[in-house]
Amino acid sequence: MTFETNPAPGGEGAGEPLVRAEGLAKTFDVSPPLLNRILERKPRVLLHAVDEASFSIRKGETLALVGESGCGKSTVARLLVGLHEPTRGRFFFRGQDAHAAYRGRDGRQLRRGIQMIFQDPYASLNPRWKVADIVAEPLREHAMVRGQVQADERVAALLQSVGLAAADMGKFPHQFSGGQRQRISIARALATEPEFLVCDEPTSALDVSVQAQVLNIMKNLQRERRLTYLFISHNLAVVRHVSDHVGVMYLGRIVELAPKRQLFAMPRHPYTRMLLDAIPKMRDTGRARTPVQGEVPNPLDPPPGCAFHPRCPLANERCRIERPRLLTIDGAQVACHAVQEGRT
Repeated sequence: MTFETNPAPGGEGAGEPLVRAEGLAKTFDVSPPLLNRILERKPRVLLHAVDEASFSIRKGETLALVGESGCGKSTVARLLVGLHEPTRGRFFFRGQDAHAAYRGRDGRQLRRGIQMIFQDPYASLNPRWKVADIVAEPLREHAMVRGQVQADERVAALLQSVGLAAADMGKFPHQFSGGQRQRISIARALATEPEFLVCDEPTSALDVSVQAQVLNIMKNLQRERRLTYLFISHNLAVVRHVSDHVGVMYLGRIVELAPKRQLFAMPRHPYTRMLLDAIPKMRDTGRARTPVQGEVPNPLDPPPGCAFHPRCPLANERCRIERPRLLTIDGAQVACHAVQEGRT
């Protein structure tokens, strides 16, 4: 797997964040029907999928969110693109309250600037449409083309920008491999000329060799168009190559947020250390690896205090009672009593 690792333009200190989330939270009511609750005398059941997520991304940079399945990464993605309404908190794009804009007159214009690449290229493309119609749909929806000739020209240019041929416009999705379908999804996302792309595990359904091709295309497009990415993944090897900053999520909360190099060189949170220690390393073939211990608690009934304490080797009584806050320590944000007290 070969990646291109040229940095995106912008970098730290490149100005105000393009994207800023403040205390985003999403709670789902997963209770049984009201009549069942009355007859069985059961309370409402709430799932806190995302709990107080705060982060920012500068223009041209990539923030990666990592964590085990079910930790809330995809829910964060859907909150940012307006597929879910937040229970609490706000999300700002170009300094504008995005969810207020989604509900108002500026919603259409805002959606042009924020697009999403979905995880499964086999499910995210309409199998009954030709590629020309799939990629041209956002162009027509936002009145960015006039007539079929102009639409075909734009679609051809978009397909070529992701390494496909203009002749592919007349084909159906089933005529392409998984990697080619994901390229079509990227072309569709780029149709409205967005500034911010939310990428929900865009390579997890692809073969390893194809993953590198798609990631290199995304990095090239980021440099050429100064795109800003939220990149969601559970593959830390991929995250290491594509991100500028990394946020680690556990049971709906961000437990560590740091620049990529700092997080991989000196992880602070015990959960982050466990994730990184579980990665096979070529130079440490003789060393026993420490697997991630235990199971993720039931998100419908999370533990009190720090949600990670049942699996944490550093947990004490305070961890079992008091939930830690995300505090800045030596350039990284960490939500851990042991780190804040110097017990690591």
